Amino acid sequence: MENKIKSVRPGSIAEEMGIERGDCLLSVNSIEVKDIIDYKYLMSNEYVEVEIEKKGREIWKLEIEKEYDEDLGVEFEEAILDKPRNCHNNCIFCFIDQLPPGMRKTLYFKDDDSRLAFFQGNFVTLTNMADEDIDRIIKYRISPINVSVHTTNPELRVKMLNNKFAGNIYSRLKKLTENGIKINCQIVLCPGINDGLEFKKTVEDLYKLYPGIENVAVVPLGVTKYRKGLFKLKQYDSISAGKQLQIAEKLQHKYLYETGAPFVRLSDEFYLVSGSKIPNSKFYEDYSQLEDGVGVVRIFRDNLDKNIDYLKMDRRGSFTFLTGDLAYRDVKFAADRISEKNPDIAIEVKKIINNFFGNTITVAGLITAADIIDQVKDDSLGKYVIIPECMLRKGYEISRSKKRAFLDDVTLEDLEKALGREVLVCDYTGNDLIDIINENSEVK
Repeated sequence: MENKIKSVRPGSIAEEMGIERGDCLLSVNSIEVKDIIDYKYLMSNEYVEVEIEKKGREIWKLEIEKEYDEDLGVEFEEAILDKPRNCHNNCIFCFIDQLPPGMRKTLYFKDDDSRLAFFQGNFVTLTNMADEDIDRIIKYRISPINVSVHTTNPELRVKMLNNKFAGNIYSRLKKLTENGIKINCQIVLCPGINDGLEFKKTVEDLYKLYPGIENVAVVPLGVTKYRKGLFKLKQYDSISAGKQLQIAEKLQHKYLYETGAPFVRLSDEFYLVSGSKIPNSKFYEDYSQLEDGVGVVRIFRDNLDKNIDYLKMDRRGSFTFLTGDLAYRDVKFAADRISEKNPDIAIEVKKIINNFFGNTITVAGLITAADIIDQVKDDSLGKYVIIPECMLRKGYEISRSKKRAFLDDVTLEDLEKALGREVLVCDYTGNDLIDIINENSEVK
């Protein structure tokens, strides 16, 4: 394994010691560096001995005195230095199993890697880890980590993950929290499987480990049109989604009284599908669960309220907003407010139906460029098209690519050519929406 160095920061220890791009880091203090976690932990001393393999295979042994929190000043070619660990589960709700054939190979890779949970915020199940790995998290103080729990019922978790080692989740969570590791938990709710009373018990079990477990995000399963041969699952409708909210609200009332925070929060989809009122901003605190779709609607509405008065009244322009079915009403409301504020800003909102994965997928983050092109290429569009950045890929599998692209591998530039329009990318929280409109409108 080669921990190849991609770049050396000017003025750094590495530059001073003659370390160059293309060199490889072999060890620190005679301990092999397996990944970035090893590197960061081993470098946290004021004196280190570093072993470097030069491009010509010569081995350098360097003695370095430095500040406690100072590192070499290098960037590695891979964030975790070796390949991410493959998932050993076969979850009944796994979205990757529902992908259509013929997509890019990396999209079919299932990771369950605690290092990615630390550096990129990925959720892991802890089933891919030996006891030594748990001890390593504790030793290196890898905190917080994100854990996909789904249920604390051992038998049910084994069934849901199709992994005979999945039942020990609670004892592992307990060990981690007792040793000072902070954990954010996620539950994917499946109708008739782990919701209802099972959901209630899981949250109550996790709350016993508070504040070690800081919060719980609850998301509904996603069901595409490619589930042939897979475990039969239903989707949430207005009634069943509302029932899960009622269960959560009773628990939240108790936890708010005891701790000042709701502890468990359901994603926006439950509120929108059931027609329930979106909670206020105080409920979401620092919006730390936005990646789970928790609080996106509230922060989008609040950002619009906060920024609408900054809309420039001496401008005119035309725009087309693209979004999914789930967010359409809120995006349309925002567009109407902007146009009411300045009638010379014309905005049309187009709802993109997800034919690629199936119309059961309604979130904007899973819309592909193919569906956009198919559905709007012949329409009359504004001078600019605006999309939320969640439509574009991100994460480990594109870490070396600078091109922004959709899940179907069509780049942003390709979409612009197909539509004959410049496509502007807006933060999915709407924080920069008014700025984008101001900057791309012309003076009257």
